[in-house]
Amino acid sequence: MFKARNLIRENIASLLPYSSARDEFSGIDGIFLDANENPFGEWNRYPDPHQKELKKKLSQLKTITSKKIFIGNGSDEIIDLALRIFCNPNQDKALTFSPTYGMYDVSAAINSVKLIKAPLTSNFQIDLNLFEERLKDDELKLIFICSPNNPTGNNIDITVIEKILTKFKGIVIIDEAYIDFSDAPSWLSVLNQFPNLVVSQTFSKAWGLAAARVGVCYASEEIIEIFNRVKPPYNVSSLNQKAAINALENYEIFQKNIQIIKEEREKLKIELIKIDFVLKTYPSEANFLLIKVTNANQVYNQLVNQRIITRNRATIVTNCLRISIGSPSENIQLLQALKKIEI
Repeated sequence: MFKARNLIRENIASLLPYSSARDEFSGIDGIFLDANENPFGEWNRYPDPHQKELKKKLSQLKTITSKKIFIGNGSDEIIDLALRIFCNPNQDKALTFSPTYGMYDVSAAINSVKLIKAPLTSNFQIDLNLFEERLKDDELKLIFICSPNNPTGNNIDITVIEKILTKFKGIVIIDEAYIDFSDAPSWLSVLNQFPNLVVSQTFSKAWGLAAARVGVCYASEEIIEIFNRVKPPYNVSSLNQKAAINALENYEIFQKNIQIIKEEREKLKIELIKIDFVLKTYPSEANFLLIKVTNANQVYNQLVNQRIITRNRATIVTNCLRISIGSPSENIQLLQALKKIEI
């Protein structure tokens, strides 16, 4: 039987978490003289360390108990915590499938965890044969799968992920930062079937709250309890919790904006391929398009000269640019700028 506690580092297993003043008293009324706060000001009180109101609203939206929800300071905190909890420095390993989100690499390096990179196939899918080879490594404790993937935009094959979840005895984190732009279902729907599954999402993309830095992960109660034990006590500010709650209370606006972005993505895809130096637009289930051009560096620089900023991914995927889907007017300006480029 799978037990997450059998995977965590010994020092984490024996860790006594910091007990804050807001842990010892959970009421909302009274004269608060317990946390050495300034008695004056609008934002003078420490935030709820357990983000109870935000978790309650997410619980209702996702139909999942609050005990299976963790709120982080962006998804980056979730990535960092996972590496710190499950991987011993200079001993254990994590696995990603490249090209993918760069913070897995950075966080692994910070935590002195060797990151194995298994290259995706030519159509940006996981090579199961290569994965089977990686499974032979007893020091492999953690796998990151970004789906829809960044920077490629495609969903990773469901049957492949299911095989990984079934065969791998460590923790599998599926990063769903872009899932709201996809027609595929979230892996939340099968969370109870895989005790080693962690699903990571964010308010930065579809909810339009990149400045607020609010990440979410969903997992078993056992795994969430470990995350809560290790996190800093006040990891998400009151202002950012409030921003996320307000976004959830305006769900119709969220849905409207998602639809606009998806429609604009399809329009851009059609128009981009008409441009001479655009060789390919890759399928995307995210809020961006990866395009292959004849000379990515030249195209990127000429767009910058016209004050259009894209992401040059040529060092990761040969001669490719990643273009975020802007507003309708921004996308028109992008296309106009591209048509002025001479290669």
